[in-house]
Amino acid sequence: MDPTTLHWASRRYLMTRYEELQSEYGRLPDGSRRADGYHYTTEAKRIFPRYDVVEAMLMEVERLDPDRLPAVDVLVSMMLAAADGGDSPLTEPPYDEVEAQAAADERRLFAAKVQHWTAQADVRADPVPYRRVLTREESSAWRTSLQRRWGVQSGGWHPMLSAAFPHDVLVLTEESMWQGDGVDQVRRVLRELGRPRVVELREYGADYLLDVEIVAPRYTGPEGYWTDEQHDWIAYASHEGTVAFGGVLSAGLVATWPGVDRWRWPGWQAFGNR
Repeated sequence: MDPTTLHWASRRYLMTRYEELQSEYGRLPDGSRRADGYHYTTEAKRIFPRYDVVEAMLMEVERLDPDRLPAVDVLVSMMLAAADGGDSPLTEPPYDEVEAQAAADERRLFAAKVQHWTAQADVRADPVPYRRVLTREESSAWRTSLQRRWGVQSGGWHPMLSAAFPHDVLVLTEESMWQGDGVDQVRRVLRELGRPRVVELREYGADYLLDVEIVAPRYTGPEGYWTDEQHDWIAYASHEGTVAFGGVLSAGLVATWPGVDRWRWPGWQAFGNR
C-alpha cells in the first residue's frame, strides 16, 4: 500500500463514519434525553462519544500534508497514534462507564481498519479533496493578514463593523449558502480566478487549507473566514445570519451570478449608508 492510498482510505473512513454516527444520533427519540429533559439516555451515551472521537481522530489525520506524506511504515504508525491519541475538548473526561466504553471501542475500530488495510496487497481508495489542518503559526499569520488587508476587528467583519460598506463588499443572507446554488457559484468564481486552494479560519476549532471544490462559506456554529494566498478576496459568515464577500470574489459574484440580487441582505441599505 502506498502512503497516499492509506491517507485517502483513513480520511474517507473517518468522514463516512462521522456522518453515520451523526445520523444515528439524530434518529434518537425525545432529543436523546431522558424523561427529565436534561440527562442523556443510555442510547445517546453509546453514540455521541463515538462521533466526538471520530472527529478528533480525523483532525489528527488531517494535520498531515497530503502532498508531503512520509513513507508508508511511518504513516501507519501515525495513523495508529491518531487512533490512540486523537483528542479534542469534546473527548476529555469526565466520562461515565458507558461513554468511556463507546469512545474506546471507536478508537479500536479505526486502529483495526488501518491494520486491515496495511495487511492487504491490493487496497484501493477513492481520492478525497485536499484538506489540511493549519499549524498554530500558520493560523496566526493568516489572521494577522486578514486584519491588515481587510480590517477584520475583534473577530468581526461587515456588516458587523460600524463603518459603511466599501464599494467591493457584497452582503447576502446566510440562506444564500444553504439553499439554491450559492456555494456552487462561489466555487465557480474561485475556479475561474485560478484559485485551487482556500484558507478557512474559524472562530474556534481547527483552521484549514482546503481544495476549492469543498469550500463552503457557511455559518456552522463558529463564525468563519475564507481567503487565499493572493489576499485579494474575503468571505465572512457571521452569527447574525449574513455572509459577506469582498474583493475579486464579490465582483465576480455580482457580475456572473444571475440570481445574486434575490439573496441580498435586507439590512444592506441601512447599514451601507451609515
